[in-house]
Formats: sequence, C-alpha cells, structure tokens
Amino acid sequence: MVNKAWPLARLMACALLCGCAAMSESECSSANWFQIGKRDARMGVRPQLANYARQCAGFNASEKEYLEGWQLEYWEFSEIM
Repeated sequence: MVNKAWPLARLMACALLCGCAAMSESECSSANWFQIGKRDARMGVRPQLANYARQCAGFNASEKEYLEGWQLEYWEFSEIM
C-alpha cells in the first residue's frame, strides 16, 4: 500500500518554501499585496506580512490589502475543502 501522506508532505514543503522566497526591490515596489495575500492563502500558509515587511524594508507593504486578499482566498479555499 502506498503512503498517501508523502505527496501532501511534499506539497506543504513547497508551499512553505515559496512563502519564504525573497522579493526583489522591483517586486517590492510594484507588488499587488491583495494578490500576494490571495496566493499565500491558496498555498495554505498563514499570513506572511511580517516576512514581506522585512524583505521590503523601505517600501509600504499594505497590511490592509494583503489581509483582505488572504482572508478572501482562505474562506474560498476552505469552502472547497
């Protein structure tokens, strides 16, 4: 019998690593924080705004837009599951 937990574990590891990916200066300056929040929720990670704020020091990471996107996608994603 094949262990079905391995594909899920691999997916979660990728999601966590993608959530930790560094953003370049140009990405920080032109970021759509609403869409980034949606992407993070879709990947199943908790809000990562503190990480983005640290990576994008000197740029305004919009907490309001990010959390609105994260919450919207989180609720849509959780309804599917």
